[in-house]
Amino acid sequence: MFPSFNVLGGELQPCSLDPLTGWLRDGCCNTDRNDSGLHTVCCLVTEDFLEFARQQGNDLITPEPEFNFPGLKPGDRWCVCAQTWQDAAEAGVACPIVLGATHEETLQIVSLELLEQYAA
Repeated sequence: MFPSFNVLGGELQPCSLDPLTGWLRDGCCNTDRNDSGLHTVCCLVTEDFLEFARQQGNDLITPEPEFNFPGLKPGDRWCVCAQTWQDAAEAGVACPIVLGATHEETLQIVSLELLEQYAA
């Protein structure tokens, strides 16, 4: 696998190992051709963001043991879809993000300037 880069141009840092996140479940917000949602934004999820995502049809709160998904709580780090985060920002409920762990592919959807406004 080629090295992955973050939105700042550096090496992509891990987002979370507990809970284990990432499209590839490698703890990083890596992506590949099969990731149509671009799960590339490393978020520190908040209650408002989690509720927004649930209202959009993406329930990140309810555990799904059959998929090894523990359910998220405020303060957890998680790789979320770039468009979902962008939509949350437009709705005024975006959560803080970790720039060093947010994949550069995010910049296809979200501007660096907006990401920097929400840097943790």
